[in-house]
Amino acid sequence: MTQRMSLARRLSRALILWVGTVWLLCILGVSWYVYREINHNFDNELTESSHRMFDIAIHDWDQAGAPAASAPVLAPEPLIAGDELIFHLVDDGQRLLMRSAQSPQQPFGVPLATGFADAGPWRIYTVRHPARPLYLQLADPLEERRGALKSTLLGLALPMAAVLPLLALLLRAIARRELRILERLEEEIALRSGTDLRPISLSGMPSELHSVGDHVNRLLGRLSHSLDVERSLAANAAHELRTPLAAARLRLHTALEHGLASTDVQAALDALNTLSHRTEKLLQLSRAGSGAALGHGAVDLAQVAAAVVQEFWQAESPRRRLDLRMPEGGMQLALGDADSIAIALRNLVENALRYGAQSPVVVALEAPCTLVVQDMGAGVDADKLKTLAQRHVRHMGDGAGYGLGLSIVNTIVQNHGGALSLRSPVPGKGGGFEARIALRPAASTS
Repeated sequence: MTQRMSLARRLSRALILWVGTVWLLCILGVSWYVYREINHNFDNELTESSHRMFDIAIHDWDQAGAPAASAPVLAPEPLIAGDELIFHLVDDGQRLLMRSAQSPQQPFGVPLATGFADAGPWRIYTVRHPARPLYLQLADPLEERRGALKSTLLGLALPMAAVLPLLALLLRAIARRELRILERLEEEIALRSGTDLRPISLSGMPSELHSVGDHVNRLLGRLSHSLDVERSLAANAAHELRTPLAAARLRLHTALEHGLASTDVQAALDALNTLSHRTEKLLQLSRAGSGAALGHGAVDLAQVAAAVVQEFWQAESPRRRLDLRMPEGGMQLALGDADSIAIALRNLVENALRYGAQSPVVVALEAPCTLVVQDMGAGVDADKLKTLAQRHVRHMGDGAGYGLGLSIVNTIVQNHGGALSLRSPVPGKGGGFEARIALRPAASTS
């Protein structure tokens, strides 16, 4: 298995490569600048020396009294003490008249024009006498300039070669020290499990890791919520399904042992219907608790209320008791999920029809985005009203009570950022029960 390189090592290696590359580019830039300055300085010295030596060379040549056709005069000593410059004194026909002891015996072969020219290993400056047809060509070896450049490069490269290994060790140590925060984050995440989904500590984290840790905490929160929903579904299933399953089993055993009596079969069918109803409620509660497929769009509450009421009007008894009241001024669109809001309203209507003591049930809409369900049944005491939205809480005399219905409604409303309020008796009435869902308007997304 290929061994993975640590982040600290990768970072330190990348830093060394980039630092070395930038350093090398800097050396090349400095070398180009130094070489240009060296050439500039040498050219200036060459120009100054040629002007100083020209008159001296002509004087020495005149003193030698050499005929025009004779061999070139050899300068007996440097024209200027301390200078070992190579020069040629030529006429306008490029005939060599006088030369220094170290200069070649042949002309340099550069144009007779004031200025610089390169010829082989020489950098030559030519200057013309203002009154006579004579030229002085002063030569400077190019190797001397290259030597100066090599010395400069060597002076820059040697410190780099000596410092770069130390810099590599320093950068690696710094990278390891600064990346220890990653090890702490790794340890924090490694400690989390199905039984420990606490948010990880983000204190002292840099901004980049703080953002990563924040997303990890959100993921842990979603996992924790999913596990809570799963455990809640299991607990609710065990609580809600035990009684109808036992009743159905008992009725079927009785029917098998004593013959198939219609009352026992009907009782078993009723128990299975109750089991089906409870199962539907558990699935609704699980969906509401997990927030699955919860959208946040504009919802027409009038259409949702009309669709839910139409479902109940399919049966004769709800059709006689259930009434839908729409506001005259219209309703604002609510922010939320139409299916989830319909589930909540369906549970409220179902509870009102079931526990309203055969009284009329009213589904009303109020501006801006409020759904109201009222019945005129016996109602609920004030002390018991506070616990109705809790799961499995039943205060009705038949032992059935509101059960999971209001818990489902409360969970859906909370997921929508709305408010569920329960009142008993109905305001302005002597009894009854009222459930009110207030949702946010679609224009209010903050």
